[in-house]
Amino acid sequence: METPGATLQAVFLAVVALIALRSPVVAAWSRGTATFYGGSDASGTMGGACGYGNLYATGYGTATAALSQVLYNDGASCGQCYQIACDSQTDGRWCRPGGGSVTVTATNLCPPNYALPSNNGGWCNPPRPHFDMAQPAWLQIGVYQGGIIPVLYQRVPCMKQGGVRFTITGFNYYELVLISNVGGSGSVASAWVQGTSTNRVPMARNWGANWQSLAGIAGQALTFGVTSTGGQTIVFQNVVPANWAFGMSFMSNLQFSY
Repeated sequence: METPGATLQAVFLAVVALIALRSPVVAAWSRGTATFYGGSDASGTMGGACGYGNLYATGYGTATAALSQVLYNDGASCGQCYQIACDSQTDGRWCRPGGGSVTVTATNLCPPNYALPSNNGGWCNPPRPHFDMAQPAWLQIGVYQGGIIPVLYQRVPCMKQGGVRFTITGFNYYELVLISNVGGSGSVASAWVQGTSTNRVPMARNWGANWQSLAGIAGQALTFGVTSTGGQTIVFQNVVPANWAFGMSFMSNLQFSY
């Protein structure tokens, strides 16, 4: 005969399994390390290898991190979100007491420094998983004087305010589109663009979160199709009006599911 406790445990496990199936990101905790950069206001973290520019203006704020080369994955990880906690079991000397965890978005690359050994300054050298976090985020889990701490980390869904944003630069027959503020899995696997007078044209990753097209689409309203690394595809119908100009940004009213 099944006990009430066993029944409740079965229900709990079923709910956990259902959440895992519905989530665009399913991950387990891994071990790595973390340092910080950018100053107390994170002003030194602006720009970066993902191309998001001013992180305040684009909604990323100070909860960001530069990823080591092995995590950055040639820019394919731009926009992904990570939950990070100080690993007190490995070495708790510089863990903030009661610090819990912090969630950051990947917005930059922490490049390798082969002039220094990976265990003494070359923190971002392969194959180390390392996060160079914005200082305000790092201080939520670490003590300033520590400089570098062991961490536990895992991919988590990105919770973003507003819809996906498209910023267009370049010139006609060479459009560079920054796709930012992506929720769900946070990163983009593929994209295409279609003008009101052109066929659908596949886009290619140029660098970071910038995707390029070689189509002549100036003067047309633009529709984008974006597939996240979580496998969800959204068609942003006429998200860019026909009177757009290079350098402009357009926020959609659609967002990837969490």
